Amino acid sequence: MMFAAAALALLVTLALALTRAAWGPTLFDRALGANTVGTVAMLLLAVMGFLNGRPEFLDLAVVYGLLNVIGTIAVLKFFRQGDLGDPGIDEEPTK
Repeated sequence: MMFAAAALALLVTLALALTRAAWGPTLFDRALGANTVGTVAMLLLAVMGFLNGRPEFLDLAVVYGLLNVIGTIAVLKFFRQGDLGDPGIDEEPTK
C-alpha cells in the first residue's frame, strides 16, 4: 500500500514537472523541468519495479538516472556555448 501511495505521489509530481517543462518562463527553467521529469521517471521506474516484484528494475532506473544527468549537462552546455565541444579543426601552427 505504501509503494502505491508513493507511485501516486510521483505521478502527481511528474504532471507538475511536465507543466513546468512546457511553460517555464526561461530556457533554464524548462531544462530544470525536463531534468525533474527524468528524475521522477527514474524514481517511478524503481517504485513500479518493487510493486511488481521485479527489483532488477532498480538497475535500469540507476542507468536512466545517469543518462539523465549526462543529457542535461550536454543540453545546458549546448545552449550556453553553442556547441558540444572541439570541432577537431586545428588552427594554423605559428612559426
